[in-house]
Order: sequence, then structure tokens, then C-alpha cells
Amino acid sequence: MKTLKLQEGIIYGPIRSRRLGSSLGINLLPVSYKLCSFNCLYCHYGWTKGQAMSASSFIEDLPTVDQVKDALARWLKISSPQPDYITFSGNGEPCLHPEFDKMVEVALEIRDKYVPDAKVAILSNSTCLDRREVLAGLKKLDVRIMKLDCGTHKSFQRLNRPCEGVNLEKMVENLKKLEDIIIQSVFVKGRVDSTEEDEVKNWAERLSLIKPREVQIYSIDRPVADKGLALVTKEELKMIAQKAEKTCGIPVKVF
Repeated sequence: MKTLKLQEGIIYGPIRSRRLGSSLGINLLPVSYKLCSFNCLYCHYGWTKGQAMSASSFIEDLPTVDQVKDALARWLKISSPQPDYITFSGNGEPCLHPEFDKMVEVALEIRDKYVPDAKVAILSNSTCLDRREVLAGLKKLDVRIMKLDCGTHKSFQRLNRPCEGVNLEKMVENLKKLEDIIIQSVFVKGRVDSTEEDEVKNWAERLSLIKPREVQIYSIDRPVADKGLALVTKEELKMIAQKAEKTCGIPVKVF
């Protein structure tokens, strides 16, 4: 089976999310290729063609603040029923957009006008947290779901395949600066096995340092970039959750 098609516009969905219910997506990224600081083996959009920690070389392919504002307002004017969440996600890492903070302000403004009960959230890979404007934008959101898949540098490099200069220790230190966050983690087997005992132990210890309010774990349920990966069963995920909770004392939910 093929990986999913990229989102073809700024607004997409709403989709039925395992974690967010009815989620209306905002794509701040190109529509013809994925722009991300990771090149994850498990990505359901396939391999990253535009891998970077800066979007400066891709500006012409990114939507403007006015385009996002108009697209979101146009959709919400006619939406029924209203979505539970408006979520920054899309074709890569949304925080790479150079005007991310302004995008958040626009989304909140339009949300308040048309669907005040909806929450504005983000699904982020946690790599841009050393940028002041990104932190400012994230802190304004209702829900911050940040990625931390691995507990060891080796697995991080093999599974997430980050840009040069991105490392696990830096990500953990930056995540500690954000309050009231949710950590999302994907577990896989096969070419990379993130369920190994030492891996889970190190991952849980890093959660203890970050202190999120909640952790959400899941496995692959769609076609992924690397066909050498295998699903982790719900029973295995529940065991991982139990071990992690004993280590970090933080609720770990299985999806």
C-alpha cells in the first residue's frame, strides 16, 4: 500500500483523530512536498524531500498569514458541526514557518469569532523550541502535543533521522521549558525496535525530566515510509505504559 497523499491546501479535514476527535487541520507547509526537520521511518506521508531546520529556501512555497486567515475564516463560516480542535499539523513541521507566532494569533482570532468552543492545538516534532518566536506561539495555544519517540541517541537517529545539528539531549532540555504539554510517542518494531527494555527505560526517565501533564503512545496503523517497520500491539503498548508510569509518575495513555 502507498503512503498517504500530501494535504493539497491550507485547510483540510476535519478528520477523525484518535486523540482529538473532530480535528480541522491547518497546513503551513508546501503542498507538493514535505518540509520537515525529521525524516521519520514511520511517517505516513512518506519520505521528506525538503529536510531543513530553516524554511528560508522554501518561502515561495509557504502560505502567507493573510492566506491562512482567509482560508480558515472561509471554512469556519460554513462549517457544521464545528470541529473539536483546530490543529496545526500538515505536510511536515509547522513550527518551521517563519511567521508561526503570527499564524497562531490569526487562528485564535478566527476561532474566537466563529467557533469559540473549539480548541487550537499543534502536533509538533519538538525541534524548533530554541527559537523565541516559536516558544511565544506555542505558549498561546490551548493544547501543545510535542514529539518524543526515543530514549536513546542511537534510536533517535535511526527512527526520526533528524537534520544535522538536531540531537535528543537538546530536544529534552528545550521541552523542559514548556509547561502544560502532552508528549506523543510512536513505538515500532522491525528495522528499529523502540520497545526494547533499555529504550523504554531511558525514554521514561526523560519524561521524568520534561514533566508533561500526559503522555500519549501509539503505533503505526497506516502505510509508512519504511516498509521494514512492524506494528506494536495494544497489549505491548499497555505494558510499556505501565512501566513508564512506574518510572515517571505521569499518566500514559494508549491509542
